[in-house]
Amino acid sequence: MNNFLDLANARRSTRVFDGRGIKREDLELCAEAARLAPSACNSQPWKFIIIDDPHAKEAVIKDTLSGIYKMNSFSKDAGAFIAIISEKMKFPAWMGGKVRNTDFRRIDIGIACAHLVLQARELNIKTCILGWFNEGRLKKILSIPFWKKIELVIAMGYNDSEECPERRLKDKSEVVGFNKY
Repeated sequence: MNNFLDLANARRSTRVFDGRGIKREDLELCAEAARLAPSACNSQPWKFIIIDDPHAKEAVIKDTLSGIYKMNSFSKDAGAFIAIISEKMKFPAWMGGKVRNTDFRRIDIGIACAHLVLQARELNIKTCILGWFNEGRLKKILSIPFWKKIELVIAMGYNDSEECPERRLKDKSEVVGFNKY
């Protein structure tokens, strides 16, 4: 990648993985990129659980991505998963969110996920962010306390395709304005 826009443009949600495992060092780099993301009042309201053990991955696929959640069964060949769990925010960020009616924690997690998937893309690891999964079963598999919230799961893996399918993006004039709506 020559620059950031090339990297951002090359990132796509991938729904075909070839089953290869991902080096632990690469997974750690992706988690580190997420950890470095900015957050409201530096709350860092997240925890990242990397799932790279073959037995744990199989349990995730079998127990959390089946039944009514089978639309994400394409991730059965992912090399790893990362679950993102909400954690407490600092009081000023929480209070500011209440005043503004804005969930800064979810915004912060979104920023961290963007960092993670872009770092993965730089490493030629393909990703797909999943929001539809059996949260209760996943909490049991990962020993996450019942009162915690799993916000997202990121399926990660490889495929040899360098194809970058065309996206239908809105025209710039529809999403960017200067000095007025």
